[in-house]
Amino acid sequence: MPPYDPSAFPPFAVTVDLVVLTVRKHALCALVVRRGEAPFQERWALPGGFVRPDEDLSAAAARELAEETGLCAHSPEAPVTDNGAHLEQLATYGDPDRDPRMRVVSVAHLALAPDLPAPRAGGDARHARWSPVEELLGMTAGGRRTEPQAEPLAFDHGTILGDGVERARSKIEYSSLATAFCPPEFTVGELRRVYEAVWGVVLDPRNFHRKVTGTPGFLVPTGGTTTRQGGRPAQLFRAGGATLLNPPMLRPEV
Repeated sequence: MPPYDPSAFPPFAVTVDLVVLTVRKHALCALVVRRGEAPFQERWALPGGFVRPDEDLSAAAARELAEETGLCAHSPEAPVTDNGAHLEQLATYGDPDRDPRMRVVSVAHLALAPDLPAPRAGGDARHARWSPVEELLGMTAGGRRTEPQAEPLAFDHGTILGDGVERARSKIEYSSLATAFCPPEFTVGELRRVYEAVWGVVLDPRNFHRKVTGTPGFLVPTGGTTTRQGGRPAQLFRAGGATLLNPPMLRPEV
């Protein structure tokens, strides 16, 4: 058998792209950065970058998240910190023509975080901002067309973003992932507004309260209350130990 010759194969690179979602002003928003270098210079894109030779994929995704946004990532098993984000692998994208520089395969990751201040730009990103996903995708949660932003996202990031949004919308039906959008202690009303923002619906407050407090392991009372939403003191909860919800929180038809 002839020896392995690396030059016999065309070179290609591996990148990580990040779909970072949060709920701001009752709207599901994604983090986008304005590219400072070619290709697609000055276009908005998802944060991300090339995987270093000594990195595994999850480490590269966590590094890019911190470098370009200032956010810290944690594993699904670890508790959410005040400046933390849930991070999981989303999908792999390898169309030969997705990057004009060379053959680039991207392993996209989905990050979910509580409402955070304006992110800081870094790396090759000149600016970073939170933008409503309906504006970026030109599509509501119910599938209705809206006016997208003036210019589509760079590369195939519009497709990646759409896949990440749908992953988040479907996972909060059967998992406790919606609590990743909340601070460590939250009210049922704040959790309901997360569901409403991610799904793009209006939910009945009493019915929602009955469902989430009656789902075993979903929420744990902290014993405290808050008036930060105005009105009477509301009971505070934290995420319980359940990762799968039984029964699930089914998404209403829109």
